[in-house]
Amino acid sequence: MRKVQKITIEKEERECLISKIKNYYLNIREEEIGDLAAGLLLDFIVDEIAPAFYNQGVRDSYRFMSERVEDLMNIEK
Repeated sequence: MRKVQKITIEKEERECLISKIKNYYLNIREEEIGDLAAGLLLDFIVDEIAPAFYNQGVRDSYRFMSERVEDLMNIEK
């Protein structure tokens, strides 16, 4: 069984994402949230939602590469 690797975010990127979440709440919902609340929301997104996007990216990459390999096989003599 393969070990599932957790998605990690560098400290600077995490701070930027927290700031974006706070700005979203302020500009769209007209609510202020703190760093802790924004960080907890980010953790939820990374743990529960991001894997779906990651997996879709893996599937898209696989499909793309499979098509390129098929193209390569078509030039075989």
